[in-house]
Amino acid sequence: MSKISADPATDLASPKPSNKNALPDNELKRGLSSRHLQMIAIGGAIGTGLFVASGGTIAQAGPGGALLAYALVGLMVFLLMQSLGEMSAKIPVAGSFQTYATRFVSPSFGFAIGWNYWFNWAITVAAELVAAGIIMSFWLPDVPGWVWAGSFLVVLTGINALSAKAFGESEFWLSLIKVVAVILFLVAGTLMIFGILGDGPQGLSNWKNREDVFHGGWVSIISVFMIAGFSFQGTELVGVAAGEAKNPRREVPRAIRSVFWRIMIFYIGAIFIIGCLIPFTDPSLLASGEADIAASPFTLVFERAGIAFAASLMNAVILTAILSAGNSGLYASTRMLYAMAHDGKAPKIFGRTNSRGVPIAALLATSAVGLFGFLSAIVGQGSAYAWLLNVSGLCGFIVWAGIAVSHYRFRRAFLAQGNKASDLPYKASFFPFGPLLAFAVLILVIAGQNYEAVLAGRAMEVLSAYIGIPIFLGLWAVHWYVTRSKVVPLMAMDLTGPDDVEERSA
Repeated sequence: MSKISADPATDLASPKPSNKNALPDNELKRGLSSRHLQMIAIGGAIGTGLFVASGGTIAQAGPGGALLAYALVGLMVFLLMQSLGEMSAKIPVAGSFQTYATRFVSPSFGFAIGWNYWFNWAITVAAELVAAGIIMSFWLPDVPGWVWAGSFLVVLTGINALSAKAFGESEFWLSLIKVVAVILFLVAGTLMIFGILGDGPQGLSNWKNREDVFHGGWVSIISVFMIAGFSFQGTELVGVAAGEAKNPRREVPRAIRSVFWRIMIFYIGAIFIIGCLIPFTDPSLLASGEADIAASPFTLVFERAGIAFAASLMNAVILTAILSAGNSGLYASTRMLYAMAHDGKAPKIFGRTNSRGVPIAALLATSAVGLFGFLSAIVGQGSAYAWLLNVSGLCGFIVWAGIAVSHYRFRRAFLAQGNKASDLPYKASFFPFGPLLAFAVLILVIAGQNYEAVLAGRAMEVLSAYIGIPIFLGLWAVHWYVTRSKVVPLMAMDLTGPDDVEERSA
């Protein structure tokens, strides 16, 4: 196949002559700073996965099993973040994973990855809306969840309709609130463990019995990988936001280096403290999918410390975190749909922007998917949340596998075309071990995420757990059947980004 020399996605954020009132070529604006990028990644990753779903992982696998699952997924994400950082620092485009998959694997693979990622985050927005309605029931139990889901959908759409800079600024402050809250939770939890707060020293009594610490053994640990993976989804948002970063070659590596370790500390620390303070047998930890999600482990910890006001305040922080994650998800899916439209993989209308550089049509189409949040009024809040969680989680794993494959072929092509690894703005340290290991782990997790439902013949559980696989393969197959696209040879790969074009034309 010939070299992809005119991929519109490579120039989505390139500065071109424009007047003050319009962007003639439907371009995005570079309005995101380094602090925006860091908080966007943190904001996307710290949400319901930590504040709400973490209790279920401890109930399923015990405190040690949950901690190990989060640590293993965290290691895999670290390798993927390095892979993503290398590609996005060299080629910072809004299309990100779709553009990389198209250039470095095949156009059909890129088509499937792009639509899969859009679907992933669009459904995540719906999941966050469901969770927001459930959290609101902490204060107003008589108000239907769909009322809150619809209200918050309007708010998130309004924020994203302003501009990339306005989104980045709002996400910075929303994320800062929950980062401060997690730090305070870690401090308060530590004080409770030593008896300075609460009814007395909690110690490590919940960690003494090995069978309880690793409840269910490896089988349970593997079974909670999906929830752990969903929790970390959002760290890859920095790759999408790179297309609107002011100086991506400097700011993307900086965000990659700092964000991951902060998130890992938050997750590992929170899981450890929850495991110390709440026994895994506690029914409030969502051992049942129909349990009251409003009773998140964070809220429970403060309640058991005897600080009722703090518990209510923490619930407000959880709501903020949920809206922040939904806000980031709406941004990411909108930009992906916009990029696919410019690359000929989605209707052209989604590639149009207004005078502020916002792809309004893509935003409204993505917001429409958020209406799935109204499932909470039909099938019950807990059921809707769990179903959307599973669907979105698998889609995210597929995208991560696509990142690993794309990076492996990108580095090979970069070297084959006469470049040196030291020429890269950001270099993944563990190549080729990193992307290969991450890909292998992801395939195992995708294949075995809910084998119990398969063996038991629970059709609806199987559907919600694995529906992302036939969707992805179907998209790939249909595009290939129509276009007959082939795998891109290493020497034919287009490795240029917007900044490379600027340098050549300067």
